[in-house]
Formats: sequence, C-alpha cells, structure tokens
Amino acid sequence: MSQVIPIKTLHLFEKLDSLLIDLLKSLSADDWDMPTVSPQWTVKDIAAHLLDGNMRGLSISRDGYRGDPPGEINSYRDLVTYLNDLNTIWVLAWKRISPAILIDHLQSTGREYVAYLHALDPFAPAIFPVVWAGETESKNWFHIAREYTEKWHHQQQIREAIGLPHPLMTRELFYPCIDTLLRALPYAYRDVNAEVGTLIKIEITGDAGGIWFIEKTMGGWRFVKNLAKAEPAAAATFSPESAWKLFTKAIKAQDAQGEINQEGNIDLLKPVLSMLSIMA
Repeated sequence: MSQVIPIKTLHLFEKLDSLLIDLLKSLSADDWDMPTVSPQWTVKDIAAHLLDGNMRGLSISRDGYRGDPPGEINSYRDLVTYLNDLNTIWVLAWKRISPAILIDHLQSTGREYVAYLHALDPFAPAIFPVVWAGETESKNWFHIAREYTEKWHHQQQIREAIGLPHPLMTRELFYPCIDTLLRALPYAYRDVNAEVGTLIKIEITGDAGGIWFIEKTMGGWRFVKNLAKAEPAAAATFSPESAWKLFTKAIKAQDAQGEINQEGNIDLLKPVLSMLSIMA
C-alpha cells in the first residue's frame, strides 16, 4: 500500500508563486517601500527574502553547494543567529537592485525550485529537519510543507502591507499552511506536565480553518482525531488572521486578545500562545 502524504502542498506552489508575481508586477514605486509587520523589512525586502529562499534552496539542496559554512553551531539560538545574519546580508545586497530584476529572478527561480521539489521522494529524509517542530530528521513532504508556509506567510505579509490581504485566505491555500504551522504543537507542549489523557483543543474559525486536538500520553503529547464530542481540559479559538500572525511572530498574543478565545484551564494554553512555527 502506498503511503499517504499527511499534508499535501506541492500542487499549490505554482499557484502561490503566480499570485506573487502578479502582485509584485502591480505595485507602484511607493508600494515597494511600504513597511510590513516584519520589523525593519519593507515590501521589497520581503520579496528579496523570498528570492533567497528559492536560490538558497536550489544551491544547497539541488546543487549541493553550501558556500561559506557556518561557524560552530552549538544550540538552537546559534542556528537562528546564523540564519538571521544570512537573511540580513542578502536583503541589504538586494536594496541596490531594481524591482523589475527582482521579479524576473523570482519568476525564473520559482519555476526551477518547484521542479526540483517535484523530483523529491516525499518520504525520503529531507536535507534539513523541521527544527521548530522538534524533529532531528524530517521527511521531504514536511520539508516541502514548511517551504510552503514560508512562501505563504511572507506573501501575506506583503499583501497586508499594501492592503490586499484576501486572495490567500481561502481553504485551498490557507488550510495547508495553518495545518503545517500547527505541527509544532506537540513540541511546544513537551515540558507541560499533565495527566495522561489530558486534551487540548485548538480551533481556527471560518471556512478555511478547522479543529485540532493534542493529547498527553505516556510518551508525551500527540495529535488525535475524531474527538468532536470530547471534553478538552483547555481550548483556544483563533481567527485565521490572528493564528498565522501569532505563529510566525508577526504579533504577540496580548495584541490579539479580541481574536483569541480561551476556555478551561487557561494555564494549559500558554504554550500555544507563545508557539512559533518559524526559525526565530
């Protein structure tokens, strides 16, 4: 029996990239300099960062070229610092390049990167694990889904900055993104002591949302399904907008109180309210 990919995102990359290119081509000169929810990054900076994702992915994964290797990485924080430095250097370099050239490179490398991802065995080990989910080795399908969330949330940041937030907030495009981001839940709860059988319910409202449960077991926290009538010890309900922004560090929980409803043992919800599904 063939394996089933838990979260299918690969078929969405071309559509997502096409929406990005159309968006960028429509921007005015002033739009490129608009500030975004990402501190110190403009619309053009985020577009440059998306290009870095394509080019670095092709260079490292497809071509086996890593450039200057990092220094000694002894912790998660060391890794985040290294990645932040890479991002900053790249974005600063692209400030001297025109939007037209940036769009051309995004379009060409986007096609190449998607073609490369299609060539991967979805169940083979990925070149990099999804560290924010607590994995030391990940399958390619999860790596691909992580790449999808990067492309989705950065494009959404651009749309928010210029007042065009809606095209990505459909079930087709949003649900796979939030389903992937929520894969961080069991790891976020790794240090939470609770009785075996304790349930946490997370709900994202609207047609593009859904309901997720994690349960404390003898071996830790894990996802469970088919619990529509279950009584969770704690439940958090998010609007779609508050969910993606919270889990990608665009906002903090206290900034979205009107869009997050908490029920039950509120202390049990602290991990999800501080959870990040990006390297930060």
